[in-house]
Amino acid sequence: MNSAFIHSRQRPGLMSRLRLCVLAGLLMIGLPAARAQPAGTKEYQIKAAFLYNFTQFVDWPTNSFASADSPLTIGVMGNDPFGDSLNDIVRGEKVNGHPLVVKHFQPGEELKDCHILFISQSESRRLNDIFTGLKGHCILTVGETEGFAQDGGIIRFLTEKNKIRLRINVDAAKAANLNMSSRLLKLAEIVGTQKE
Repeated sequence: MNSAFIHSRQRPGLMSRLRLCVLAGLLMIGLPAARAQPAGTKEYQIKAAFLYNFTQFVDWPTNSFASADSPLTIGVMGNDPFGDSLNDIVRGEKVNGHPLVVKHFQPGEELKDCHILFISQSESRRLNDIFTGLKGHCILTVGETEGFAQDGGIIRFLTEKNKIRLRINVDAAKAANLNMSSRLLKLAEIVGTQKE
């Protein structure tokens, strides 16, 4: 993956189209066999690139930021499967004047100033409690556990035919007061929240 291409910042219209092409391209990349995947390898490098690209296709309310140059925080809750990939991708990057930073959170910890929260599989038994605690917060939740989007998460990574796909819960995004680009929604399977 050419990170310089993903992060290139020139003409806004062209760059928006290029970012969308990168995002679509990430969806088409095949993964090596799962048994050959230690943490931080190709699968999580691709997922880290998705997290970065989500910052380009989601709008947060202005009151989600303490100031015009406050960081846009990508949080990881639970075990971190990314290794150095996520930090490497966001290092030195800005979105709409907001520098990107990565923080790690544990369940129950206050998620102050968090904008994107990747919830690790290690937290799968706590998802209902986590989602309940996030009500009223403008946080884009991302995960990869079974039923993540239907249970109240916003974006789920899933692997089908050895490729990463996206499932987006538009109801959960609206409840979090997040505006998602129609270009992102076109790349995903759309679902709503289902109460089991």
